[in-house]
Order: sequence, then C-alpha cells, then structure tokens
Amino acid sequence: MSFLKRLLRPRGDDLSRFRPLWHRIVELSRDPRWYREGGVADSLIGRFDAVTLVLSAVLLRMERDEALIEPSARLTELFVTDMDGQLRESGVGDLVVGKHMGKLMGALGGRLGGYRDALAQNGNAALGEAITRNVTLRDDASPDASAALMRGLAEALAKADSDALLAGSFAL
Repeated sequence: MSFLKRLLRPRGDDLSRFRPLWHRIVELSRDPRWYREGGVADSLIGRFDAVTLVLSAVLLRMERDEALIEPSARLTELFVTDMDGQLRESGVGDLVVGKHMGKLMGALGGRLGGYRDALAQNGNAALGEAITRNVTLRDDASPDASAALMRGLAEALAKADSDALLAGSFAL
C-alpha cells in the first residue's frame, strides 16, 4: 500500500528538505577533479556521467540505513525532475521525454548495480572497470583516478551520519 501512497501523492509534495542534498550532489559532480584528474570528458554526456556517479555513491550509502530508504526515493524524484527539466530545456518534445527518462533511469539503475558490486570489492580494479563501462572518459584518461575519487567519496559518505548526509554536509 505504501507504493500506492507514494504513487498517488500529490505532485509538488514537499521535496524542499532534500534539495540541499541534491544541490550538493550536482556541486560535487562539477568538481574539477572529476574532469582534470579523473579524466571524465567535459561534455554533456560526461557531465551526466559525473552526476550519476556521485548520485550512485550517495544512493548506495543511503540504502545501508533503513531511515534513509524513503529519503533516497525522494532524492531519486529530484533527479528525475531535474533531468526532465534539462531535457525539455534542451528542446526535447513532450512526446519523447518519457522515452528519454526511461533510458536515463535504466542507466542509473544499471550503474547502481555495477558500482555497488565494485565498491564491495577491495582495491579499485573492479571500480575502474565499472567506471570504464559507465563513464565517458577522455581518450588519454585512465579510470584509476576516477575510481580513487569515487572510493574516497564512498568512504566520506560512510562516515557521514544521516542528518549530515541529508543536509549535504560531506566532501569529495
């Protein structure tokens, strides 16, 4: 029944308490280290990849805390809302926005699984492979630097308590 309540919840339901976390995710995805050191391509696709990489790290941290399960769903709603707005702003018409959003959500889901598995392993080899599959890197880039940055972010998130996490008070 809770799924139906969430599904039928009035649009515009208060997501404002989750915006600081979403804004922090976007801010961290724009950190020059992802592009300069991590080798993420500074392109539209590369920036999307950086957002989903940081968002994935946050969502993976949230799934380990029962009290953060519902907030993680709300954070995902903000991601969807933002991506929907970005698509519309770039000129994608109403008739195909849903199709694009389905692809973006599928990409996020696949990345979550890949990053979850890779972060569970020691070292950065598996994480580097997951990043190679999921992040548009510059031709001269090695995924090792992005893997180290993501591992560092995951470790910082693991140390953050729930309130700090929801407030967006964590560093890369």
